[in-house]
Amino acid sequence: MSTLLSVLAAAGPLAAGWSVHTVWMRRRLHTARRDPLTGLRTRDGFTRRATVLLKDPRAVVVLADVDRFKHINDRHGHAAGDALLKATADRLAHYVGRTGVAGRLGGDEFAAVVIDNHGTAADLLAVLHGVLARPADGLDPSVHTTVSLGWVRAADHPDEDLSGLLRRADEAMYAAKQGQAGVRRAGLGRLFATWSGRRAGRRGSGVAAGSRAVA
Repeated sequence: MSTLLSVLAAAGPLAAGWSVHTVWMRRRLHTARRDPLTGLRTRDGFTRRATVLLKDPRAVVVLADVDRFKHINDRHGHAAGDALLKATADRLAHYVGRTGVAGRLGGDEFAAVVIDNHGTAADLLAVLHGVLARPADGLDPSVHTTVSLGWVRAADHPDEDLSGLLRRADEAMYAAKQGQAGVRRAGLGRLFATWSGRRAGRRGSGVAAGSRAVA
């Protein structure tokens, strides 16, 4: 009995140490999947959660891009630009709620997947567009811009994965930006010619950026 107690006593600190290490690793993993500026999920974290949500046929994929963001940075400074990104992220996160997911894909580009329980995605996104255009709290009211939104229903393209749906939402978003429409739903066909899965003019598309108009 004394031998068993000795073994258990010796194992106790090891078990406690492993538990602490496990908690630390989980926290590190959670941090790695969160954007440090906005608190939204990074591309990797967003992809993991969005892929699960897309199993629901009511899922809607949204892509959001801040209009004239470079102008904001150049005119008002990067601190103002960061505050604008944070406000956009907070409002987008509020829109998706606990049942959806929002992520920052990079720069001033955000994505979300929501479950459209009542078939009202178009109306809600129109409201969201107005909310995203409001000046950020604590900033000069002149530091504001709009956010172009493109969206697509997963059920309209049952054979496409997250990457394909994001591409369609991306094309719809670009059409909204070019037409100053604010929000646009992806159609059944391609809106713009693409190369290597990216619309003309975007990084990685293989098409010169100068070939597209600037919104």
